[in-house]
Amino acid sequence: MLAEQKQEIAALFQAALAPFIAGTGLAPCVVLERPRDPTHGDFACNIAMQLAKQLKMNPRELAQKIVSALLSDPAAKALLDGADIAGPGFINLRVGAASKQSVVKAVLQQKEQFGRSGAGAGAKVIIEFVSANPTGPLHVGHGRQGALGDALAALFDSQGYAVTREFYYNDAGVQIATLANSVQARARSLKPGDALWPESAYNGDYIADIAADYLAGKTVSASDGLPATASGDVDDLESIRAFAVTYLRHEQDIDLQAFGVKFDNYYLESSLYADGKVDSTVQALIKAGKTYEQDGALWLRTTEYGDDKDRVMRKSDGTYTYFVPDVAYHIAKWQRGFTKAINVQGSDHHGTVARVRAGLQAVGLGIPQGYPDYVLHKMVTVMKNGEEVKISKRAGSYVTVRDLIEWSGSGDIAKGRDAVRFFLISRKADTEFVFDVDVALKTSDENPVYYVQYAHARICSVLAQWGGDESTLATADLSPLVVPREASLLATLGYYPEALERALAELGPHQVAFYLRELAGQLHGYYNAERVLVDDEATKLARLALMLATRQVLRNGLALIGVSAPNKM
Repeated sequence: MLAEQKQEIAALFQAALAPFIAGTGLAPCVVLERPRDPTHGDFACNIAMQLAKQLKMNPRELAQKIVSALLSDPAAKALLDGADIAGPGFINLRVGAASKQSVVKAVLQQKEQFGRSGAGAGAKVIIEFVSANPTGPLHVGHGRQGALGDALAALFDSQGYAVTREFYYNDAGVQIATLANSVQARARSLKPGDALWPESAYNGDYIADIAADYLAGKTVSASDGLPATASGDVDDLESIRAFAVTYLRHEQDIDLQAFGVKFDNYYLESSLYADGKVDSTVQALIKAGKTYEQDGALWLRTTEYGDDKDRVMRKSDGTYTYFVPDVAYHIAKWQRGFTKAINVQGSDHHGTVARVRAGLQAVGLGIPQGYPDYVLHKMVTVMKNGEEVKISKRAGSYVTVRDLIEWSGSGDIAKGRDAVRFFLISRKADTEFVFDVDVALKTSDENPVYYVQYAHARICSVLAQWGGDESTLATADLSPLVVPREASLLATLGYYPEALERALAELGPHQVAFYLRELAGQLHGYYNAERVLVDDEATKLARLALMLATRQVLRNGLALIGVSAPNKM
């Protein structure tokens, strides 16, 4: 059912309730929900149970009176086939066939715009995700962030927000120094296991590749910023650092390109120091009286903002702790006009949430208490050939995104990308996920992305067999769509805009994957139970129109999560 029709039904409820709540001061909110069991109807409402106590009435009796008033309204006849009372007072509604069928015309008219809205009214939203340290290739955790963040950005864009996708580079600190020392050791012909090999060094083969290119005096470029040319001097640690960081940023660019993820902006942590933003943030916190000196360190009074203990900002050696530049970075986001900010990060960042928010509150700029929002994801376990895969030769200690894409497509990057993106958003972010490469390679309903894509391809096949002009189906008579499986498919199509709204409200793009699997299941069930290309012309055209609308919604949903919709499988 379309959102406008749902609003009309809610208005009918309000009109039916008016005599019962007159003079009481009550202002009930009518909520219509999809029953888990479709045999219970198309929508369920518990308004009678909500109001029974205040109105001093039996909930079932109140429900019956509401239903009687509802169905006696002439406006209800065009929308509803009936209603009944269930359990302690649930009202189950059955939507009329014509109301359900109207979704087909809406989809065929709106096409790729179906499900999109202008609710965001152009409000600025910044979504930061991946944000990997430029110290190695992207691992599967970064892949999960990439899939979640990109789909979330597409969701906000679909609802009328002005979205900026941002990658924050931690290109300063201890890890960057470790990277430079690792490359320098390789450039001096040392390798892991040698007596002089640094204990904290990175051991992956990629370090040797960087060292070889550095010694060869090569030039590398990242997607933004100036190119870096190697001096080839093994004693020039700053040249090694600059070359290694740019080299790995370039490698990450390649991984992101293979993954189909693009960013609008890249923000360097080092710029926060260079531009004085870190120092100005610290001075603002000192001026606000939110800091104190103890044991030679500068502390922030984060306990005033719900943290379990105060936190060190500046250590006794004069260096800042890692959350201080994060506070400066988020002040910069706010000052850039992003009143809505979302960070997609691993669950190991959970401890920084309270500290960053405390710093933003303490600085006194009027930043809201819950700024920014966080989507924290749990780890991904990779299985291949029935065994857990923990390391990659390329990275040395973890599975990379590129490995996963190549494995999941048997070398076909496009196929692998589809599988990885779909799989990595198919569970709630806060649940651990087992990525089984063997399942990703299957061509059966065990493979969820294949299952959904095959639904799209199956419809393409039916339309090709028909061979007619698809544009003529927009005006087809839909009244022959009356069998139960058609009703279910129509209802699921109508739910698509609401599914997007729900996914956005929950910051949960997994809801889109859930919806697509449900829609694909409805399509496959219908296809297996009913013939589309029947002899009766009116029925055939109505069913073809239903197929075309279903294909469009599948295509819209897959595009939203960055997965292709193939015409053939």
